[in-house]
Amino acid sequence: MSTPRVSVIMNCLNSSRDLREALDSVAAQTFEDWEIVFWDNGSTDDSPAIARAFGGKLRYFRGEATVPLGAARNLALAQARGDLVAFLDCDDIWRARKLEKQVALFDANPRLGLACTDTEVFDGRRVCKRLFAESPPARGMAFAPLMERQWISMSSAMLRREALAGLSAQGAAPGGGTNGHWFDESLNVCEEADVFYRIAHDWELDFVDEPLTLWRVHGGNTTFLKFGQFAEETLRILEKHRKLYPGYDAEYAGLVALLTRRAAFQRAVDLWRRGRNAEARAAIRPWRDFGRKYRLFWWASYLPGSLFALAARTYFFLPFFLRR
Repeated sequence: MSTPRVSVIMNCLNSSRDLREALDSVAAQTFEDWEIVFWDNGSTDDSPAIARAFGGKLRYFRGEATVPLGAARNLALAQARGDLVAFLDCDDIWRARKLEKQVALFDANPRLGLACTDTEVFDGRRVCKRLFAESPPARGMAFAPLMERQWISMSSAMLRREALAGLSAQGAAPGGGTNGHWFDESLNVCEEADVFYRIAHDWELDFVDEPLTLWRVHGGNTTFLKFGQFAEETLRILEKHRKLYPGYDAEYAGLVALLTRRAAFQRAVDLWRRGRNAEARAAIRPWRDFGRKYRLFWWASYLPGSLFALAARTYFFLPFFLRR
């Protein structure tokens, strides 16, 4: 079999509701030199049948047991043959020129390690938000800007395989797990951002300034319930960077402060969600007057934690400058 230029990684666990639409969006691509590496993480619905019926450009794999998503992504990546790797979550959609325009960026710049596209957030019926609407992200060596504002949706990301290989050389992850297999399996909610950050430290970034990716949000999204995990993993990423990059605290003092502050905010939100309002205010008190977001949360923490879901969704759709 000839080696495809792009390996499309699709990790699946009971995704039959939206899977056909996602697969059809790959089939419709104007750039045709691709394969799909489809990793079934133990689905019990119709997903396996849908995937197997797709055709010869999809290579179907099924794990012996269901594993966390980072580990499943590593298993799928181990089967990829392309020199470029793209990701498509099974409930998301690509527009037809997505791969074509990203491959052109990699062809034009041998130092490019990661490229994304603008993304429209939609609920299956209407577009709720466009990620680059407020301002375009940074290009080039953009490690610090990416950590300040993580603008890459997973289904928009395309990576150079050589950049991924560089992550394998970084060794064991601090605090357990491994980042020697690309995605750090000790992380459960920040494993994607962690990969993007480490590539951005050593490679250039670029983007297609068109909304060629649609990111579906629906009732099954549980991100809003994981603020406590985000807080823990934000600090673990900070410690990882300190070990990977000598002189990190001096070179990136602003990032150290930002990540420390971000983790405190995430922890405070989680405490408020669980009805521990006074503890939430204690966690955020050192930064209460740092900016609008912190002041708003301080006053919100006097309200019942039962309002968390509404507040979290409102926060997600706020402009970026209000979420800093």
